[in-house]
Amino acid sequence: MSAAQMLQPGFIVAHSNHLEELRELVVQWTQINPLHALESEHILVQSNGIAQWLKLALADDQGCGIAAGLEIGLPARFLWQMYRQVLGTDTIAKSSPFDKAPLTWRLMRILPQVVDQSVFAPLQHFLGDDPDLRKRYQLSERLADLFDQYQVYRTDWLHDWAQGDDQLRQVDGQPQVSAEKMQAREPTVAWQAALWRLLIADIGEEAIHSSRAAVHPRFIAAMQAMDTAPAGLPRRIIVFGISSLPAQMVDALAAISRFSQVMLCVHNPCQFHWADIVEDKQLLRHEYRRQRRKEGFPEVLSIEQLHQFAHPLLAAWGKQGRDYISLLDQHDELDTYQTQFKTHGQRVDIFEDGKTGTLLEQLHNDILHLRPLADTRTTWPAVNLHADQSLRFHIAHSAQREVEVLHDQLLAHFNADPHLKPRDIIVMVPDINSYAPHIQAVFAQYARDDLRYIPFTLSDQAEQSTEPLLIALHELLRLPESRLTVTDIMSLLDVPAVRARFAIHEEHLSILQRWLTGAGVRWGLNAQHREGFNLPQGLAQNTWDFGLQRMLLGYAMGDSDAYAGIQPYDEVGGLDAALIGPLTRFLDALQALHQQLSSTHSYTQWRTVFSSLLEDFFLVEEDADSVLIQRLLEGCEQWSLLCADAQLDEPLTLAVAREAWLSNVDSDHLSQRFLAGSVNFCTLMPMRAIPFRMVCLLGMNDGDYPRVQAPLDFDLMGSDYRPGDRSRREDDRYLLLEALLSAREKLYISWIGRSVRDNTERPPSVLVAQLRDHLHNGWHLADEQPLLDALTTVHPLQPFSQHYFSENSAHSDLFTYAHEWSVLHQAPAKEQAARLNQYVPEHAMTPELLQRFLRDPVKFFFNERLKVHLDAIELAVFEDEPFALDGLQRYSLQSELLSAGQHAALDADLVEILELHSEKLQRSGALPMCAFGEQLRGELIEPLLEQLEHYRELCAVWPNEEDAARMIDMQHSNIHLEGWLAGLRTASSGVATATLYARIELTPGKINTGKERSWHRLLRPWVQHVLINASGAPTQTFIIAQESSIAFASLEAEAAQHIAQTWLECLHSGLNSPIPVALKTAMDFLKNQTDSKAQSTYEGGYQTTGEVQQSAALARQYPTYADLTADETFAQWAELLYGSLFNADIIKLERQGDAS
Repeated sequence: MSAAQMLQPGFIVAHSNHLEELRELVVQWTQINPLHALESEHILVQSNGIAQWLKLALADDQGCGIAAGLEIGLPARFLWQMYRQVLGTDTIAKSSPFDKAPLTWRLMRILPQVVDQSVFAPLQHFLGDDPDLRKRYQLSERLADLFDQYQVYRTDWLHDWAQGDDQLRQVDGQPQVSAEKMQAREPTVAWQAALWRLLIADIGEEAIHSSRAAVHPRFIAAMQAMDTAPAGLPRRIIVFGISSLPAQMVDALAAISRFSQVMLCVHNPCQFHWADIVEDKQLLRHEYRRQRRKEGFPEVLSIEQLHQFAHPLLAAWGKQGRDYISLLDQHDELDTYQTQFKTHGQRVDIFEDGKTGTLLEQLHNDILHLRPLADTRTTWPAVNLHADQSLRFHIAHSAQREVEVLHDQLLAHFNADPHLKPRDIIVMVPDINSYAPHIQAVFAQYARDDLRYIPFTLSDQAEQSTEPLLIALHELLRLPESRLTVTDIMSLLDVPAVRARFAIHEEHLSILQRWLTGAGVRWGLNAQHREGFNLPQGLAQNTWDFGLQRMLLGYAMGDSDAYAGIQPYDEVGGLDAALIGPLTRFLDALQALHQQLSSTHSYTQWRTVFSSLLEDFFLVEEDADSVLIQRLLEGCEQWSLLCADAQLDEPLTLAVAREAWLSNVDSDHLSQRFLAGSVNFCTLMPMRAIPFRMVCLLGMNDGDYPRVQAPLDFDLMGSDYRPGDRSRREDDRYLLLEALLSAREKLYISWIGRSVRDNTERPPSVLVAQLRDHLHNGWHLADEQPLLDALTTVHPLQPFSQHYFSENSAHSDLFTYAHEWSVLHQAPAKEQAARLNQYVPEHAMTPELLQRFLRDPVKFFFNERLKVHLDAIELAVFEDEPFALDGLQRYSLQSELLSAGQHAALDADLVEILELHSEKLQRSGALPMCAFGEQLRGELIEPLLEQLEHYRELCAVWPNEEDAARMIDMQHSNIHLEGWLAGLRTASSGVATATLYARIELTPGKINTGKERSWHRLLRPWVQHVLINASGAPTQTFIIAQESSIAFASLEAEAAQHIAQTWLECLHSGLNSPIPVALKTAMDFLKNQTDSKAQSTYEGGYQTTGEVQQSAALARQYPTYADLTADETFAQWAELLYGSLFNADIIKLERQGDAS
């Protein structure tokens, strides 16, 4: 008979303090005792990490050479399959009607029918005001989850409740509950028991036998009554690396072990019996103990004796592991299989001392030997910090800084140990979703060819935050609550599957955004959509319908007058106009979906709506998206079947249907990517503590870990502890113990230990505090300096802090590989940077370019010579309809109105012209709606009337405008100025004038602010004035502003040419190197001849913006006034460039109505 046929059944429990020893045991045991050729090996694990790690060992050349024929699954799913296999698939369905999901929807139907009964009085207030049914759904889901937990952990309660006995049965050894406590929970017991009986009656009395609470004892009884193995029962089941199982699961595995070989590989941190070192030990009294009691350990351990005999961390963190090991002891019969293992040279108690050279290894050894603190002090020598880098703490100011510090520390470890690989490191955080953006920002910033690049993988991220298709689906399902701003819609179109469905290419998005902004689209599909936000009827301006109508009319009619109250937007044209079609279809689909989502529907109608949504909005082209769409459809179908089984025919709101659908689309946790050969970032989860050379724990903040899970007020298990019960806080305590034990060489712990606001100290997690206290009390340094201070590094707030680049010994433990910051703390190099080659113009300069140069010489140098645009202006996206106008908007609109008035016939009514044009602006969506817009139109028009009247008066004196523009043609060195200037006027014959020609300019806004002149608004007309006079046409220039009018007296041609030549000479210099000058600052200096006022203008002050803050080029080249004036040429440049304007002959003109 072959070895494969002689597999001996039994309940085998293997213990080890090293998980890799257990893995090796599994590999060797499966080699020694192979199954049949086509027989599957059944392995139960609790996480994808353990599954992957175990498969790698089986596939290794030293192992089985291949990892095939493996059925790896989760314990609960496997157990239900065994129930069906043993009890028959005809009596046990694939899923129980008492599972959480079916119960949720049955409770949704039952609760409103019974909530008025007196026994359910505690629920009436909560369910009272629930228009969208969300509260009822959440309560149903919580109750279904609670009853599901009761079926696993409190089957005796459910049995009693089903028999009409409203009590909470106590097990032997449980502490007595006080009379007050029993009385306080009587109402909760009463309504939960009544609800359980209602569920049984609703599902059917016969169905109670299919609940987990009823199936489990039937399964145990059936297995005990059988003489031969049932068909389909695996011959071997390996339970690997699970840190806790409920008693029900352990009982089932013990029953299966009559016919199958059940092998449990248990990670046990201590080789001695340690169940008595924590509270509630009276619940665990049984005769058998797998591990022997440590020599000298008392049989009964009082609280006062804990510190003498127990290891503090094992006592504080090990409750979950102790419970699990004790549960296994109840079924463990070591004598039945120990001989079999010894025959093959194997052990089932594999406890290895390991090395003890470092602090971390000594800590491991203490836990293994259950060494109390007093023994620790006498056992280990002083810590040598230089040779021992095994345990370190890092304190940062934020999550971003934690990750930045980690990146630097990992680079340092890689440099120090060439054999350390990224795959040898795991980084765990309490919540990976909150750290993922910081990890991406820090670790993904370096290219692969950068020596600082560290390959990394993110695990456990929620798909809803990483999959673009799912993100878009969430947004679409939120349509009734969404304002649908331009950003919202463009975000949807950023998703490839959405663009593909509506045939919109990625390169078209910028065109669409420009059109939408120009057409005045802000938010809301239409006026009706806005009514859903409690706004009045008829507010269609700035909606998507409003903008789309403008674009369509503009394409059809161009820049024409309004049609049917719609102002055309004439930018849509040419080949790009074809984009309007897909955009229209997209908006129509959104509008139809919005109407569907705004109503209540039955679950069958919702299924149709959701299926249509996927079809109408997504055209997938990637395999991953296709799989996701299929999962979404399957999730919708599963939810529909659950509602059908629950006979739920009540209409449901979007809030309930949406949450129900998406909750059915969770991915299989055993299929998530893990151990991909990179530094792995993941969430602290059960049995994530696979052995790694280096384990890093981030986010160990007080309040964040152990993670806080608010207890349910009606969870009766919360005050009724039994061994095997799950507790999030106890889970997290044991997780940290496992993480500590899994670090083979280095343990790195960081937390946000300083406030980002005021640098005040913030405490770490209470568990980290316990670890630090234990280290402080158990170890010491040779020089008796504080150990914790030496193990802890407090990092500065910013990555560019000078402490990282200082040679000060006080900061010797601070370093960074972000060498880009080092230039901030280096003395300026003595040698000058290489000068640019002399500028060789590629084309002639125009008057417009000359104006740009004079307006900002430094910016002109960056733009024209270096081709660098530091002030690149992004297309503004407005998400709110206009309510008021800022200074720039007011300036722009008044420019349009002035242009309309300027080009109107001289005998036209100015008020009527401006009113008509302002109505056009109103129809284009540039002004607020209703009375707000009317009032603002009046405010815009009123100051322009006097301005335009004066313009007409001057035009009457100078009525003859030349048709042809005057040519400007000047040369200096290799700079050629060439262009045309129009607008020259001559006076009527017989009218005496000071000059032959005049130019009349209208400018919006004011040219005087108090006693200060707005020189920047006079610069453009001054340049034109100089150039036209330099061309030989004696001209005076009239400038008509909002509050006053002035005139530039004509210049002699020679004087004007001298000014222009000076400008061209400066322009030549300004194209070879930046000129240290700024317009407003220079004019202030020319006026006051002092640095103090000029510095204030340049740098700004309290509630004032300086000129340097308005120009990125100035800020880059001359960040302070001291930098601007450092070479002492500022005054000279100010005079050369702007002295002619400052000293210009400016004549103030009287207006009709001015005070005499």
